[in-house]
Amino acid sequence: MDRRQVLKAAGFAATAGLTGLAGCSAPSDETDTPSGDGTDTSSGGGSGGGTTTVEMVTSDDGSYYFDPIGLFVEAGTTVTFENASGNHSATAYAESNDAAERIPEGATAFDSGILSEQGATFEHTFETTGTYDYFCLPHKSLGMVGRVVVGEAGGPAEGSMPPDGDVPESGTIVDQGSVSYDEFSG
Repeated sequence: MDRRQVLKAAGFAATAGLTGLAGCSAPSDETDTPSGDGTDTSSGGGSGGGTTTVEMVTSDDGSYYFDPIGLFVEAGTTVTFENASGNHSATAYAESNDAAERIPEGATAFDSGILSEQGATFEHTFETTGTYDYFCLPHKSLGMVGRVVVGEAGGPAEGSMPPDGDVPESGTIVDQGSVSYDEFSG
């Protein structure tokens, strides 16, 4: 059963000043779940059962990126992918998504589908420890890729970059908790 759901964030304009952080207030046994109404305002990576947000951005200068581009979380953390601007997806490098496997063995692959409305969100709960590389389907040829490290680095993504762009090394992500796009690309 496909549990993926794409929602337009209710009250986006009212919460834009909170840097668009949205999530659910409790962990879920499901992997792809709709956004709840709680927020996590912590900086850096999330903790098990918490939530954190990655923005999908089309900049005024024509850059396409995830921010943060590198994120560390504990197993059980829900990551909300929020469309800040443009048309984007958050799609795991996995055979089920017609891509080379770059997620841990036994991990659930994810694919948000194309989010075209500003403020639209997609959530995925990361249960399996390891390194996950993902991309934006419409912009992967332009280097729109990201990395999430869950618990500790490991799996087929370790030791190489995604085929469509560069991401921070897993050790840097673990040490810093998150790596912003500006920090990585600057």
